[in-house]
Formats: sequence, C-alpha cells, structure tokens
Amino acid sequence: MQGELTVTATEFKAKCLDILDQLASRKLTKVTITKRGKPTGVLLPPVDSAAIGDRPLYGYLKGLMVIPDDLDLTAPAFDEPFDANEGILPR
Repeated sequence: MQGELTVTATEFKAKCLDILDQLASRKLTKVTITKRGKPTGVLLPPVDSAAIGDRPLYGYLKGLMVIPDDLDLTAPAFDEPFDANEGILPR
C-alpha cells in the first residue's frame, strides 16, 4: 500500500492516528489533506536519522556557504532611508 493518499480534512480528523502510523512505517510516502477540494496541507514521513548521519542539526550547513572576502557584512545594505525612520507605516 506504499504510495500517496489524498484525504479531506474531515476524513483526516477521523483517521489521523492511523494515517500517522502509516507514514511512520513508510506504508505511505505522502498524504495530501484537502478542504473544499483544495489542498491545504501535505504530510511526509519523518526524516530517517540514518540519512542524516552523526552530524548534529546545529551547524549542519556549516561550510556550504562562502562569503567573498571583499563583502563587508557590517556595511548598510541600502543607501535610501527606511520608511519606518520617516514615521511611515507599512504599505
């Protein structure tokens, strides 16, 4: 029964625990929840901890981003003043 499932919000409410168990056991790969025929949510199985490996979540992306040496991270990003500084409310 491995595959995708589409259920209404009412049906999901009634079968929630069973659907979550099927996701956890990998019998389902994706559950789409609809309301009035439109998708409102998608559930996926939990991430397999073996796929993550021994790397901790904190710092997981360390080393994947490079900041050029000539980029000044302390310099202002914009030259013009912000509306908030002028007392203008968000538009």
